Amino acid sequence: MIFGRRAADPAASGGAKAGARSVATRAWPAGARRVVRAGDRVRFAQHAERYRVTRDVDADAQGFATLPLDEPLVYAVADGETLRVHRSVRHEVESWAKSLGTALVIWVLLTSYFVEAFRIPSPSMENTLLVGDFLFVEKLVYGGQFQIPRTGIRFLEVPGYGEPLRDGIVVFRSVEDSTPNLNVVKRILGTGGDTLQMVRDTLIRNGERLHEPYVLRLSAGMQPEEQPFRLRQMREWQLRYYVGAEPAGYQPTTHDWGPIVVPPEHYFVMGDNRDASYDSRYWGFLPKDHVVGRPLFMYFSVATDPLRVRWNRIFRRPR
Repeated sequence: MIFGRRAADPAASGGAKAGARSVATRAWPAGARRVVRAGDRVRFAQHAERYRVTRDVDADAQGFATLPLDEPLVYAVADGETLRVHRSVRHEVESWAKSLGTALVIWVLLTSYFVEAFRIPSPSMENTLLVGDFLFVEKLVYGGQFQIPRTGIRFLEVPGYGEPLRDGIVVFRSVEDSTPNLNVVKRILGTGGDTLQMVRDTLIRNGERLHEPYVLRLSAGMQPEEQPFRLRQMREWQLRYYVGAEPAGYQPTTHDWGPIVVPPEHYFVMGDNRDASYDSRYWGFLPKDHVVGRPLFMYFSVATDPLRVRWNRIFRRPR
């Protein structure tokens, strides 16, 4: 059956042959490809009955199509009637699948290269970030990679337009083999070439003591006991970068360590809650290519004890 235009007068045209009717398709979405598929059940403005289309048909530029309809119901349709409903279950499923597929691709692109939402699950960055804070993280600033969700597969890297700065907060992928896809948030306290040392909980960078108003420390009686295997872990990796005297006698703790030198293309990161943070003091330097992005702002925050929304934290930018 060929495309047809709406007849000026059905009688003047002699009427359409059985099985073919020119119909207006004005009810279809503007700009969409207007097609009626074989097997679709169609309904017209003047009739409650549904009719089956026997072949796929496109509408023309004026919005009319000649529909091959099944017998004998075709005789109830006059030339020039307006089509109201034309989708079958199959057509509806195909349309939804395309829409969902497009939305999924857009979502993956956005979360891979632009912005992704994160939730804070631990107290390691208190009081800057609290458990139950939900925040958007900007990725484009440091570059991004196309990431297939929940697989750890990444490719098509795009370079960023900025570099992580000292004292800034970053989100990064864990450097430990046991948690390769875990996203972590910490504060950068040293970049490539910096010499770092901590003396009685005071951080010294390149010979200058840092003023850190964001740091949360527990009182002396509340500090957790340092585990021997963690202290051994610290000593093992820090010795390679230690530049102090008597390396053989170097025994670092979480409150006293260094001096160590940060290698190029790496960062030294720590949590603001120093006594409840598992950070560079234990597992070493953060490679540059593990950095994911920087926090933009909190879009939601909820406390659990008691359950309440922390309205004063919404839209706040972590600093």
